[in-house]
Amino acid sequence: MELKTLFSPEKIGNVQIKNRIVRSATYTHSATDDGYVTDEMIRFYSDLAKGGTGLIITGITTIDKVGNIQKGQTCLYDDSYIEGQKRFVSAIHEFSDVKIAPQLSHSGRQGLTPIAPSAIIFREGDRMPKELTTEEVKDVIKNFINAGRRAYESGYDLIQLNSGHGWLLCNFLSPYTNKRTDEYGGNTQNRMKILVDIYNGIVDEVGKDFPITVKLQTQDFVEGGLTLDEGKTIAKTLVDLGFAAIEPSGGSGEISRLFKIRYPAAKVQSQEDENYFLPAVKELKPIMKDSKIILMGGIRNPLTAESLLQESTADFIAMSRPLICEPNLPNRWKDGDLSPPICNSCNSCFFSTGSGIVACTIKERLIQERLEK
Repeated sequence: MELKTLFSPEKIGNVQIKNRIVRSATYTHSATDDGYVTDEMIRFYSDLAKGGTGLIITGITTIDKVGNIQKGQTCLYDDSYIEGQKRFVSAIHEFSDVKIAPQLSHSGRQGLTPIAPSAIIFREGDRMPKELTTEEVKDVIKNFINAGRRAYESGYDLIQLNSGHGWLLCNFLSPYTNKRTDEYGGNTQNRMKILVDIYNGIVDEVGKDFPITVKLQTQDFVEGGLTLDEGKTIAKTLVDLGFAAIEPSGGSGEISRLFKIRYPAAKVQSQEDENYFLPAVKELKPIMKDSKIILMGGIRNPLTAESLLQESTADFIAMSRPLICEPNLPNRWKDGDLSPPICNSCNSCFFSTGSGIVACTIKERLIQERLEK
């Protein structure tokens, strides 16, 4: 099978992506301790751009100081960051019409200074987050809007809001973590109001031609949490509002480690483990209208990815760990080598940022094992 659809262009909003391969957002520990662009960060993302990825979504980009989760993550919470961000975006744009987006994020309950829609204990470390007042919620919304404006002024092609995996926006969506009784809590529409207000505010600042996308929590995989049915309702509202693309996701580290619930696995050890958010994508695809849907989660087989794209089950596919191990993977597939990624989903990269930029720590061993087969 030729990968004709995988390497065909498609638009997100009014931005044309040269192929259907998206680098899913991942913390890289490549900025300075206080969040400014570094030469190392430019080199890391330049390797991805040279490797053939169509759209790169950068790692978590913090929208205010309280939203930090650790050092080395990129920040956009004041205008002093714009100059370095412009240099970064310009460097990436030098490579074969690659498009790039920051993932605007706030750590919420899992941050260094945990805050949340409600005072529900964060089970990792038994930390109680501060419950935000209504005015503080509005301040967070303003901070997201201002970060979106700065991303626009920095030259990014589009943005992604991080509303998955236990981050602050996800905390508002979930009935497990949102017990509020004001306009930002209660029914589904109230719990998603923070996303609606951020979207409308960014459009007011920069106009409708700058695509806004979202990594969206569609299910929590925990009793009392967000269900896929409600996730679908939220997605439909966001599509109707004008979000240009949705990357469905679910679960969180807290849920998997402390509630001992097996939500879609981080490890992909067999063909059955691949494409673990495909059920959510299939549920959401019929409601997408002109918005695009991005399948992420354990994508390893290029032929399967091609089939899903040909069948219009998904519009784009997103990967991260395989591209950490093998940034040239898209070019390899395009050139006809259709073997799966070298990455074996061991998650060593997850623990590599303690001493430096994210990396596959066993890459040489994996290459040798591939050669010996």
